[in-house]
Amino acid sequence: MSYSARTVFYFGIYLTILGLLFLATPNTVLGLFQLPETNEVWIRVVGMLVSALGFYYIDSAKNGLTRFIQQTVKLRSTVILFFTAFVLLGYTEPQVILFGVADLLGALWTWQALRIEGRAG
Repeated sequence: MSYSARTVFYFGIYLTILGLLFLATPNTVLGLFQLPETNEVWIRVVGMLVSALGFYYIDSAKNGLTRFIQQTVKLRSTVILFFTAFVLLGYTEPQVILFGVADLLGALWTWQALRIEGRAG
């Protein structure tokens, strides 16, 4: 597995675990970030989608799908912008930006790996 694929593989593991936690014990995760508890189904839907994305990341990394790996850099870099906008619009608490920071750091790690490999695209 290439260095860039490994960065996406590990990010996929993070997404899978986070998604499963949102599915199984959403209020525990929300509580860790001092976010309001919820009994609505949306948080479990998010968990299902995040864990599905994690599976795609893991599978794409295992199969060395360079184009997918390159695209994750672009898309993960935008998450922090959306989450910051959600906070500024008053939709959620500032702690949500921490999830965007994780995405941005992961994207930068993958971008660096792609540059080292000469496949930054």
